[in-house]
Amino acid sequence: MQQTDNHPVRVAIAGLGRSGWNIHAETIGKMTDRYKLTAVSDPNSERRAEAKSQFGCKAYENFEDLLATDDTELLVVATPNLLHTEHTIAALHAGCDVICEKPMALSVKDADRMIEAAKDSGRMLAPFQNRRYEPSGLKIKQILDSGQLGRIIQIRMAWHSFGRRWDWQTLREFGGGALNNNGTHLIDQALFLLGEGEVKVFVEMKNALSSGDAEDHIKVIMQLATGEGPTLDLELTSASAYPQDNWHIMATGGGLSGTTSKLQWKWVDWLEMPPRPVNREPTVDRRYNSETLSWQEDQWELAPDAPWPHVVFYRELFATIRTGKPLFVTPESVRRQIQVLDACRAACTE
Repeated sequence: MQQTDNHPVRVAIAGLGRSGWNIHAETIGKMTDRYKLTAVSDPNSERRAEAKSQFGCKAYENFEDLLATDDTELLVVATPNLLHTEHTIAALHAGCDVICEKPMALSVKDADRMIEAAKDSGRMLAPFQNRRYEPSGLKIKQILDSGQLGRIIQIRMAWHSFGRRWDWQTLREFGGGALNNNGTHLIDQALFLLGEGEVKVFVEMKNALSSGDAEDHIKVIMQLATGEGPTLDLELTSASAYPQDNWHIMATGGGLSGTTSKLQWKWVDWLEMPPRPVNREPTVDRRYNSETLSWQEDQWELAPDAPWPHVVFYRELFATIRTGKPLFVTPESVRRQIQVLDACRAACTE
């Protein structure tokens, strides 16, 4: 039942790995006015002991024992990718609201099962797509919606790095790979900017440097199936020794470039420029057409005290749980992302 007071939400975390500990446990531990970590589960005894020592919570070896506790309002599923669907469904049917780490599911079929379980149980399913709150992405959304840049032709998003990985997330058998890991963030942001509608996808995925068999280099090109709107050009790779800007946008009125912490954009007001009807006559001195453009420019920088996206996620989620504020990142919107992930995998196995 939805609470109307502001007492802290009682939280349990399943899985104390990189995300479960560094993101979820650490964030919850600093937001004591909103959340209280009451229990955790992890098969690693040292991690359980660390959680009990730092948070004074209960700790269980098995997920089933964690689920049997009666002091949980919100359960965070931060277990390995292959377990997200079953653990989420079990927690929903046990009467918990659920945060599910990305990827929410490894197929649309599983995503549908999770959404249906949330409806049947009357509980909330909150996919942890925290990058939807990333300030640079939200600022770009604002700029695009303003019409300042004119018709958007192409949006290029690049997450470039160079280095090797050899952990479990490099193995397909565990649902690893760049597509399920950070590709979920990139595609989620892209769909947020692209708008509603069925999407067509071109993709290339390769294993470049990782020790496992999963991909660590991805190139995805997306567009609405209608052909309307911009082309989304996405690159996620661990094989780029010369990283490029995170954002590059082409439009009929100008363009934008920048990183997650600094953006710059410029535009031309064509109404203030002389008309240029087609001229079938030879150009003067055989030169290409040229004219002096009257540019207007602007920029944005991330505020030094700007909260991390996962902090904003938890602040907003508290309002959802306690006051009924609508979810910003809905399971249905993430289902669309998983459709694209499915299409990417299918394209690389044909």
